[in-house]
Amino acid sequence: MKKRIYQNVAASYFQEQSSIFLFVLILFLMGVIFGAVVVNSMSLVQKEDLFSYLSQFFGQVTSGKVEGDQDLFMQSFLHNSKYIGLLWILGISIIGLPIILILLFIKGMVVGFTVGFLVNQMGWNGFVLAFVSVLPQNLIIIPVFIVMTTLSVAFSLKMISRQFMKKLGQPLMPFFKKYVAALVISLLFISVASSIEAYLSPQLMKAVVQIKK
Repeated sequence: MKKRIYQNVAASYFQEQSSIFLFVLILFLMGVIFGAVVVNSMSLVQKEDLFSYLSQFFGQVTSGKVEGDQDLFMQSFLHNSKYIGLLWILGISIIGLPIILILLFIKGMVVGFTVGFLVNQMGWNGFVLAFVSVLPQNLIIIPVFIVMTTLSVAFSLKMISRQFMKKLGQPLMPFFKKYVAALVISLLFISVASSIEAYLSPQLMKAVVQIKK
């Protein structure tokens, strides 16, 4: 019964924020498209330099010279946690709204650029590498970023409406408690994604690189 109540509350809450969620999703997709377009605007020298670096990295993966799984996990977890934490903090600040949107756009651009560059330089092989190295952890990370951005934007708008438009509406404390809970849940999901990135993705990349050889 309690589970059903929580599910109904969550569903109604996200329905209220559906317009913000849609805007955030479109902005992220625009970032992905922009990142893919940037690849085509790079000079031949820039592409060759970056591809040379990637080739060295793939060689290290194949030979097992990359950092240990635990180190990769900590790096991934700390990086994504800092990003999520920054979004959360910006959400409770009045001036953080535009920065939140910029960070989300940059995240989408990085994903689009990474996949676009691999496909541009390596064709089908690049697509397969992107599939095993970028997709697995991002199946978790991207939804977490989009949901957290939606909540941060919604909270920031509530703060702005109370401070500048003198609209009281619903009290902030219940929303703030949900906001804190969302941060904790997001970090749990990030830990799962970091585990995939550290323990699964390198093995998949190693298998793909060895097959292509």
